[in-house]
Amino acid sequence: MLRLLTILLLGFPLLATAADLARTRMQAFAGSLVSLSGEFEQSVAGARGSRGEPSRGTLALKAPRQFRWQTTSPFEQTIVADGTRVWVYDPDLLQASVRSQSSEEAQSPLTVLTDLTRLDADFNVTEAGERDGLAWLRLVSKADEPEFAYAELGFDRHDQLLRMRFEDALGNTTEIRFTGWQRNTALPAGTFVFTPPEGVDVVGDPGRDAEVIPLQD
Repeated sequence: MLRLLTILLLGFPLLATAADLARTRMQAFAGSLVSLSGEFEQSVAGARGSRGEPSRGTLALKAPRQFRWQTTSPFEQTIVADGTRVWVYDPDLLQASVRSQSSEEAQSPLTVLTDLTRLDADFNVTEAGERDGLAWLRLVSKADEPEFAYAELGFDRHDQLLRMRFEDALGNTTEIRFTGWQRNTALPAGTFVFTPPEGVDVVGDPGRDAEVIPLQD
């Protein structure tokens, strides 16, 4: 989940065939997309069927490389991709980690939403059929050491992304349900900026231009 994240419009056919239904719906959803925000509910199931407590929160994306994933319950966590770095902040631990964004985004199944040119460049893509009233597109990363075995994106007949499902190498499955999408609306200033609060340990290399202490009035 921490590898989550990045837009150029590709042409897509006006009519979908059964063979390319999910891909066409995804291209319609992501076409002309500059910014996107919404809410999510995430659940994780272990390989043996065990289930953890669902988490909820908000997310926002903006072309070409900005991303924010804000978990609000049952715990708080913030993931921000500012275009250069990926920050992960755990307020309960008083810790923030930071790493290069370029090394992370190729692993993210959400990358294709804000840059359709990465779809076939970074993933082997196949139609996964229809179930639960959705058309599913399966993505398998081309990375040498992928973070997940596969990811699936589920789109409804109105070309809306409603669910994402992916499985890691150990067989654990994560499912995310999306609601309240807002397309190409103005996002609050600072949405894709993260400054670790004073007293928070920073793990990793933030770079010389990263502010790690709040500015004083």
